[in-house]
Amino acid sequence: MAVGMLRSVWSYRGFISSSVKREFQSRYRNSLLGAAWTVLNPLAMIVVYTVIFSQVMKAKLPGVDNSFAYSIYLCAGVLTWGLFADIVSRAQNVFLEHANLIKKISFPRICLPIIVVLNAGINFAIIFTLFIAFLLFSGSFPGISFIALFPVLAIQIGFAIGLGIIVGVLNVFFRDVGQFFAVLLQFWFWFTPVVYPSTILPERVRDYLNLNPMATLVMAYQNILVHGKWPEWSTLAIPAVLSIVLCAIGMRLFRRRVGEIVDEL
Repeated sequence: MAVGMLRSVWSYRGFISSSVKREFQSRYRNSLLGAAWTVLNPLAMIVVYTVIFSQVMKAKLPGVDNSFAYSIYLCAGVLTWGLFADIVSRAQNVFLEHANLIKKISFPRICLPIIVVLNAGINFAIIFTLFIAFLLFSGSFPGISFIALFPVLAIQIGFAIGLGIIVGVLNVFFRDVGQFFAVLLQFWFWFTPVVYPSTILPERVRDYLNLNPMATLVMAYQNILVHGKWPEWSTLAIPAVLSIVLCAIGMRLFRRRVGEIVDEL
């Protein structure tokens, strides 16, 4: 069944690529600077974080002798959380937003989550490339441990799209699910050490971070990019297994309810 699904997706690769291109272009259709905003917005964020936290506030991370350490820590957390939030937020509404397309055109519905991941991935790639340029320019590039980002990124994307598909299907039948999940994401953000180091938390609270797969993933990014260290692979076992389980549940739920989704829309 998985092979058949992959074949059908591959046969609609033109539809997928054109959908991704169309959404990217539509975002800046009436803008004078156009796609340049995809560079200017993240560049402004990186500059602001760097100037304010490293130069104005002189913020430092404990045990790290680098004036840019907190800025890098913050960017690593914000950018990677942004990718997660982008994927799940788009996926939770993807079937509702494309209701007319689903009703009028026959195509593998699984193409829609793939389009979500590709759109979010393009935005992330642009932003992260600028961040890498900043690391190189500031002499803060982590070295060979940088390659460890790729398996961490794969786990994160799997976790995000698996969760997103589940929420997206449920949101078609129960619209409160999307509203609830938007609120949950806000609490989830602050329970993840994105803007603060986990060491400032009380020990009893720190133990609960292990229950948060995004905390483990974000800290893996931060260890690589700030400290130049390889992640502790054993801590990534739970997020990796969870991403596989969520993708399997999401696909099963989607396949069983795809006919009802069309009727409900």
